Amino acid sequence: MKELIARGDLQRCLVVCPGSLVEQWQDELYRRFQLSFEILTNDKLEAARTGNWFLENNLVIARLDKLSRNQDVQFKLQVPESQWDLDYRRLRDDEPGVDALLARPECAWITRDLEQQALAHAVAEVVPEHLRELRERRSAWIDKARAAVKDRLTKEIGYWDLRAESLKLQEQAGRPNARLNSQEARRRADDLQARLQKRLEQLDLEAQISALPPVALGGLVVLPAGLLAQMTGRPLPAAAHLADTQASAARARAIVLEVERKLGFDPTDREFEKLGYDIESREPGTGRLRFLEVKGRISGAATITVSKNEILYSLNMPENFILAIVEFLEGDSHRVHYVRRPCHREPDFGATSVNYDFADLLARAEVPGP
Repeated sequence: MKELIARGDLQRCLVVCPGSLVEQWQDELYRRFQLSFEILTNDKLEAARTGNWFLENNLVIARLDKLSRNQDVQFKLQVPESQWDLDYRRLRDDEPGVDALLARPECAWITRDLEQQALAHAVAEVVPEHLRELRERRSAWIDKARAAVKDRLTKEIGYWDLRAESLKLQEQAGRPNARLNSQEARRRADDLQARLQKRLEQLDLEAQISALPPVALGGLVVLPAGLLAQMTGRPLPAAAHLADTQASAARARAIVLEVERKLGFDPTDREFEKLGYDIESREPGTGRLRFLEVKGRISGAATITVSKNEILYSLNMPENFILAIVEFLEGDSHRVHYVRRPCHREPDFGATSVNYDFADLLARAEVPGP
């Protein structure tokens, strides 16, 4: 994934996984690659400024059950503007065929018993996790249904119990009710009691969930581009330097934090709070704040991508907003540029980000200062 971003082949990525793994995916993607993914939640869907949260976020993690059961979410995923980059393609006619690929020693693990291995893994790892999630979800629904059934039917049973006793006392006093007698009222109470018992038994049965044996419907082998390049003798597409990837974000922020400290400011990293900027820098004497959005790029990069949220914040706080660009040079050297008033107008309604010319921004930049 990091390599795809470096080559410019991946800008929008959607990770779909079981609900119990979404936070682990988020943590691991940031810990290993410094990629900041957003987790899809109902609150975020409702708070979307454009009405479609997927258009506002390029790196997303979503629960499998939320995507599979929510038709509104599925519709928003399918709009033409909400396209996700694929990290695979079909083999071309001029590339090695299946037989040649399977004959490679790297593919020796693909054997006739692979399906059984996959099924064994599913039985041991996938099915128990899926069954646990399903039981938790089902159990919560059944508990709610059981409470509602008990509340409603118990009230009705209580009403007819009291009604039956009241009618019985009237009959004993020689004042029978011409429209309803105590026996009919008692029968209704007994019917409701039987109905309550039957419904609770049905809910108990619905809570008993067991898994069927998994079935392998098909398989897909994803080959690394490097293997195809090795077999065909063709070079891989030139990859940008590691510093020109999103993984350079943490390093760039650390550099700007140090620059701010040397300038006498008290900076705080706010990147994870998604406020429209990365660093909040306070002037100790006055308490005045300025807000820095940090971008790290290798020297000679074509563009810098600024999100819609960052652009809107820069326009709302033009005097206090700085676009801090860390230009990575050869080796471990770098240059820091500050661009004040980097954005001049709001992005289009459906835009989630805007690409700015890197050279133009550098021409407008200045040396970091107060």
